[in-house]
Amino acid sequence: MGEGREDAGSDPPPSPEPAVAGGVYGETWVYESLVGAVPGVDVPDRLAVLAQFVLFEAGVLALAVAYDLPGAILPGTVAVLVAAAGSAFMLDIGSRARGPDVPPTYRRLLFASSIEVVLGVVSFVLLVTYLFVWDPRDGATLFASLLGERPPVVPSALALLVLWDVCYRIGTGWWAAVVGLWRSLGRDLSPEAAARLASVDVRTLAFGVLQAVLLPFVWGHPVLVVAVAGHVVAVVVVTTASLYVLRN
Repeated sequence: MGEGREDAGSDPPPSPEPAVAGGVYGETWVYESLVGAVPGVDVPDRLAVLAQFVLFEAGVLALAVAYDLPGAILPGTVAVLVAAAGSAFMLDIGSRARGPDVPPTYRRLLFASSIEVVLGVVSFVLLVTYLFVWDPRDGATLFASLLGERPPVVPSALALLVLWDVCYRIGTGWWAAVVGLWRSLGRDLSPEAAARLASVDVRTLAFGVLQAVLLPFVWGHPVLVVAVAGHVVAVVVVTTASLYVLRN
């Protein structure tokens, strides 16, 4: 009888966390959580990235033709490629960072803090301020060179959406680099965990370098050149330092 009363008063087992792509809410990028939260949507990672690229690229091409904006096709396509590549790198990094023997404090800081969104928002606000406040002071603007002196509404909206996507990926890359160095400096990792996290750093480094393809399209704008190049160099330096600590 006493045993029965003890069972009756025991706490029920905790309910499982809702699953999303590659993990649970709280240990995913915001990008993953948004995709996984859509009811009835469960697509493989590669298909999700491909769909992102195809939809955005179709929009770029269709609007360039409809509004006679041939000069926007190449820079628009490169920006879409960087954003899609960012999604692929984020999904790959996320799956590796949630692997066995990875310190939980590192995972929580990388994912649950959502700092990458804050960095993306700050980057996007600064970019928009430059495009529409600072840049017009010098006459011809970057936005006008791509979309004309009187930019049409729909192509402008798509351009800003793609630019937000790129800024979000830039913020994610920077945050992954900073947290990676903190993790490498402050954690005693097993050889298996160190190897897994080194692969995370390599991918963070590769995505940072990939963003350098944006430089030719902002070359006449020193502020943007410094911002993009500075970001790429910073990610390379920080991630290389993290890799050095992991391997020595």
